[in-house]
Amino acid sequence: MDEVGDIPLEIQPKLLRALQEREFERLGNNHTRKVNVRLIAATNRNLEKMISDREFRSDLYYRLNVFPIRIPPLRERPEDIPLLVRYFAQKYGRRMEKQVESVPAASMKKLAAWHWPGNIRELENFIERSVILTHGSALQVPISELTNGGKVIPTFVTRDAGERDEILRVLKGSRGRVGGTEGAAARLGLKRTTLISRMKKLGIDPRVVS
Repeated sequence: MDEVGDIPLEIQPKLLRALQEREFERLGNNHTRKVNVRLIAATNRNLEKMISDREFRSDLYYRLNVFPIRIPPLRERPEDIPLLVRYFAQKYGRRMEKQVESVPAASMKKLAAWHWPGNIRELENFIERSVILTHGSALQVPISELTNGGKVIPTFVTRDAGERDEILRVLKGSRGRVGGTEGAAARLGLKRTTLISRMKKLGIDPRVVS
């Protein structure tokens, strides 16, 4: 169960009952069902502080805290960053049908030095954006985003805009042509149908670009 600290206060007793008594009723049903599960819960919030602020039930906290495992934030284990960067680059490379085979050493050094306040989720979003911007086999990392006065640009806001700008740029170079050997799809290393689908999602009309 991810982000257990975000469970509303009125729902917490129901979860506690399911864990403690191993029983529950489905929504709109009076029949009590038995359950036998092992729950793994995760959170990045300070549950002890939430208890003192009356935002989290202490009895549920102690029931969940049977065997606590603390995972250090990414800034405390920079040796994991290169492994994660390569994993996410390959993951999104396959999804976008791109062959990302390497990460420039200078870029990897910057990535390993960044403090990643959003931890792995932030790193994953950033690498996804890097893959979108990549042409060729080497990952093109927008390093300037990691030096914005220590502030992180929210990639979930800029990702679609960056992809749209890139597609528009390539379409302009191909004079609005999507398919063919000189078309935008070939230049982006994508299938024609994949590019058309993304263009529809982003509201791009190739006739306007040409």
